[in-house]
Amino acid sequence: MQVTTQLPPLIGMTLDQLTKVALSGGMPKFVGKQLAEWLYKKKAVAFDEMVNISKKNREWLSANYVIGRQAPESRQKSTDGTVKYVFNLGGGKNIESVYIPDKDRATLCVSSQAGCKMNCYFCATGRLGFKANLTPAQIINQILSIPPRAQKGETPAMDLTNVVFMGMGEPLDNLEAVLPVIEILTAPWGMAWSPKRITVSTVGKLPQLKDLLEKTQVHVAVSLHTADSREREQLMPAQKAFPISSVIKMLAPYDFSHQRRLSFEYIMWRGVNDDIAHADMLVKLIKGLDCRVNLIRFHKVPDVELHPASDERMIMFRNYLNSKGITATIRSSRGEDIMAACGMLAGKKNDKNK
Repeated sequence: MQVTTQLPPLIGMTLDQLTKVALSGGMPKFVGKQLAEWLYKKKAVAFDEMVNISKKNREWLSANYVIGRQAPESRQKSTDGTVKYVFNLGGGKNIESVYIPDKDRATLCVSSQAGCKMNCYFCATGRLGFKANLTPAQIINQILSIPPRAQKGETPAMDLTNVVFMGMGEPLDNLEAVLPVIEILTAPWGMAWSPKRITVSTVGKLPQLKDLLEKTQVHVAVSLHTADSREREQLMPAQKAFPISSVIKMLAPYDFSHQRRLSFEYIMWRGVNDDIAHADMLVKLIKGLDCRVNLIRFHKVPDVELHPASDERMIMFRNYLNSKGITATIRSSRGEDIMAACGMLAGKKNDKNK
């Protein structure tokens, strides 16, 4: 019986890696840069599109590699215009990406893992448990594939203006795959984005957070949710391994006053973390850091005995932080009706496209 092996994908490779591919096929070094342009700038989905690469070289490439692009298996559109896409990784594993259009911006919330090891009590992804780390190809495929190319007669969706690593998984738990994707997004040979268009969210995983700060200039969002360390440990088991006090200490020497932004994510629950005492603890914890706080409405997750704070409480909390010199905003909730809002992604295939 003949055993077939899956060919490696080209997407997800850096310029150095693509150059090595070209050289291994007996091609000139500059073909590596041509490949990068076709993959990341022109978003080619077939080798035949690469018209400035010789037919002989395209045949060699297609015999040894695949481009690696995979279309989403299903999509579901919210009443607010948010679209959730499901990608099938095989082996019963799915991931979700969320496209969020907003006036002149279009943000894609990408996944870096299937499932998650962090096991945050309030998060649907964390309650799934860990399934797999995504490869650089599987991460960048989400960005290259969304929004899909418009069909004939269809109005094209707005191109992406921003990417947030806030989908399924803890990005810093898979930093070896996330870093090359950031390089592809920001390098002149890649998509040539400003790092200001990219935000990486984390529970505060150390020492990977330091690596991210040293090796990139992307924005950082730390999932905080309460400044009470014992309370945080109950909600977020990662607090035990990566105490928020240690995270703050590590962040303190970095300059977040110019291009790079530091933010703290704070989901608000009724009767848990929505009073002035919690706001005051938060002020004391982050005092001296150049940062902002994003207050987030809790979106109900099955089997989680927590409830969203009232609008009045959220406004009071925001105003208190602002009065203490901390920039705080209430984040708009998007995609809740299709289980696409913050904390709701569970890798479930949609029953049908909508």
